[in-house]
Amino acid sequence: MTPSARLQAAIDLLAEIEATPRPADAVASAFFRNRRYIGAKDRTAVAERVYAVLRRWARLGWWLERVGHQRDARALVIADEMLAGRTFDGLEKQFTGGQFGPAALSPAEVKLARTLETHTLNHPHQPDEVRAEVPDWAAGPLKAALGDRFVIEMEAMLGTAPLDLRVNPVKGTREKALAALRKAGVEAEPTRLSPLGVRVVKRFPVAQLDIFKEGLVEIQDEGSQLVALVTDAKPGMQVVDFCAGAGGKTLAIAAMMNNKGRVLACDVLEGRLKRAQERFRRAGLHNIETRGLKSERDPWVKRHKGKFDRVVVDAPCTGTGTWRRNPDARWRTLGPGLSELLPLQASILDSAARLTRPGGRLVYATCSMLPEENERQVEAFLATHPQFRLLDLKEAWPADQGTAPETGDMLRLTPARHDTDGFFAAVMVRAEEAPAPEAGEAETGAGENADGEA
Repeated sequence: MTPSARLQAAIDLLAEIEATPRPADAVASAFFRNRRYIGAKDRTAVAERVYAVLRRWARLGWWLERVGHQRDARALVIADEMLAGRTFDGLEKQFTGGQFGPAALSPAEVKLARTLETHTLNHPHQPDEVRAEVPDWAAGPLKAALGDRFVIEMEAMLGTAPLDLRVNPVKGTREKALAALRKAGVEAEPTRLSPLGVRVVKRFPVAQLDIFKEGLVEIQDEGSQLVALVTDAKPGMQVVDFCAGAGGKTLAIAAMMNNKGRVLACDVLEGRLKRAQERFRRAGLHNIETRGLKSERDPWVKRHKGKFDRVVVDAPCTGTGTWRRNPDARWRTLGPGLSELLPLQASILDSAARLTRPGGRLVYATCSMLPEENERQVEAFLATHPQFRLLDLKEAWPADQGTAPETGDMLRLTPARHDTDGFFAAVMVRAEEAPAPEAGEAETGAGENADGEA
């Protein structure tokens, strides 16, 4: 493709993302699937351009509003080109109206480009939340949580996420994985915090490698690996991953157990569980079972009260910790909003807690950085469930897995401090002798809520 054709493809894809109520990565996959004539290098170039616009969405919108120009896909791309340092003459040569390229610039677009030619993307008058690309609904809670680190942490979200792999100890060691990557010409290094992690220095299609096909490594962010580690699951235990989703943490936990014991992956979306089964087979893990649930209050939960040594609740959340991977998620609410998620999270945690046996662990986790979804949920749960207590992170950390990261009594990971996605996890322990319920205490707690997704 010519540079002009790539530019038009980027405009088309951006317009399709805006018009389609699906995640940007899903829209992009369908877009390229329907245009197989676009080669691999061109697909990469087009996608990178579109994702660059998504990562600069608030600042580009601020400039368009400042100069009085309507926001649309063409305007966003023009503004992005000019604010990145392109000259007007260089831009005009791309918008020639030729075959496969963008139509010629309109008078209004000429004015827009001329106005922005002498400016840069950041401007002193931009509010912190605009400069840090934070939507209004999340700005207040994140400012309260991060204080004077708000801009630092949020600016760390503006780049691309690293490519992390988790070594499957059932198949081999980290040293074996690193050696295989070197042999394949892939530059990689051990992760800083996870004892099972490998970080690929330069992105590579890992799924093409034998060590991936054979199950020695899985793609998993280092932060997510740490969430699995704090379960401290041991061989022979009974474990339930209550919101298993695609099975990433399920895989990590089952491998920690060395294929001994039982891991039950549950979710309300059975299709995701079925797709995860291929990952389980590739990893050589046969101690995993799957179970679809009708809701977080499926009757199955009541029938299995107190049966599990470890209960993991990776709750559905706003995903604020994953904005490096999903920049469009800042601006497009494609599922429940924060006000709907908070009661759902509380209901899921309340229901799943019933599965925890006396002396067992209940792990509550999110990929959010909002206290309302994290610490506040844990505090509210502990206030109404006296049979549980918070276990300090250092005490929860597996004794054979090095030193726990310094994040306080709970696991709190952020991109700027830890170079991981934003993750939260709290480990709670059920008392060996649970106190008798007070008179009138309901068995199931809160009423039934909407289905949740990991």
